[in-house]
Amino acid sequence: MATGFFGEVSKIPFNPDAGPEELAFRHYDPEEIVMGKPLAEHLRFAVCWWHNFVWPGGDPFGGQTFDRPWFEDRASDPMEAAKLKADVAFEMFTALGVPFYCFHDADIRPEGDDFAENTKNLNAIVDVLERKQAETGLKLLWGTANLFSHRRYMSGAATNPDPEVFAFAAATVKTCMDATHRLGGANYVLWGGREGYETLLNTDLKREDQQLGRFLNLVVEYKHKIGFDGAILIEPKPQEPTKHQYDHDVATVYGFLKRHGLENEVKVNIEQGHAILAGHSFEHEIATAAALGIFGSIDMNRNDQQSGWDTDQFPNDVPEVARAYYEILKAGGFTTGGTNFDAKLRRQSLDPKDLLFAHVGGMDVCARGLKAAAAMMDEGVLSAFVDDRYAGWDQKGAQAMLAGERTLEEIAGWVEEQNVNPAPISGRQEWAENIVNRYV
Repeated sequence: MATGFFGEVSKIPFNPDAGPEELAFRHYDPEEIVMGKPLAEHLRFAVCWWHNFVWPGGDPFGGQTFDRPWFEDRASDPMEAAKLKADVAFEMFTALGVPFYCFHDADIRPEGDDFAENTKNLNAIVDVLERKQAETGLKLLWGTANLFSHRRYMSGAATNPDPEVFAFAAATVKTCMDATHRLGGANYVLWGGREGYETLLNTDLKREDQQLGRFLNLVVEYKHKIGFDGAILIEPKPQEPTKHQYDHDVATVYGFLKRHGLENEVKVNIEQGHAILAGHSFEHEIATAAALGIFGSIDMNRNDQQSGWDTDQFPNDVPEVARAYYEILKAGGFTTGGTNFDAKLRRQSLDPKDLLFAHVGGMDVCARGLKAAAAMMDEGVLSAFVDDRYAGWDQKGAQAMLAGERTLEEIAGWVEEQNVNPAPISGRQEWAENIVNRYV
């Protein structure tokens, strides 16, 4: 039975000529063929549970602004409230026509008094989600465990100085992996929101690195034991709330994986906002992951350029999105991953339909960016320029240097003998930027 939360809204149509107040896609036609496959298959959209159905609209300077009927302050029965939340969530997913969704365990189940009650509540809601997936055809892009909100995790989860917290977190991840596996999830994500430090005066970095490495190895071992075919993903984040985290950016994650023998087992889920906090661009992080062979999935959002923290806003910058999808297409596109909107309404956007308008706008921006990126790939102007710029490295002598077939003395002798005196060649950055702007 429909909840009526979104009024009479059903499936949102594709209508390029829609008026400003109409809920319709202007650019995202899921069946449009781009580079040989539908846009829906390229983008693999997912909607997250936490920002849309859990977040109360607070910020560091003010509390709840949203009034949802399933919130705890209005719920006499937490489990019934969680089921209502699931009903509304699937109504929203269906209206948007997205193929996937994502959740933390704490998003979908009430918090219990202990681990056993948490697990019981989680399994009861997974029963509900399993039925709803069968009814709607929706799938789970990834599941994850919330190992950062509860006060037990104030000093980290895997990196906590208390081994009982480590064990509680490990047990929680097991239940969440079981739920993800049961729901046919395409991936399982780990985000270490509290895996960092506030001061080195009470922190043993070497010990914490070892703990986190053992924790992740336990996850990988369990994945293989239960036959989970999805990818294990780490989501890099550089700061906020802690000063340093062991997954600061893609390159840091790769170093961590290599250190613990996991570079062939784990990939990354890259968020735009986290990339910016790390001092990088979104496309830099995607390109780095692709170059290192660990690209998995993305969280699509943006930060407020006037704020120095992770504001999780819906994307609205088509050129930026196009550059990101250009790197994804160059890497071969998504396999198990997709485009998850890890974005939330502004706390003044109170109406239920604001949730729909936000996602429709974000999906249109992504569609425009993906189509621009595909056109850039198809015409190959930039790729041809880059190939030509590095063409000298395809020559026999250059290949010998890279292969370790020339010593430093031999290279120096060749430079002196041939009177090598290279003239600088323009990198043509402004021209390249102009090329991108022609497509967006």
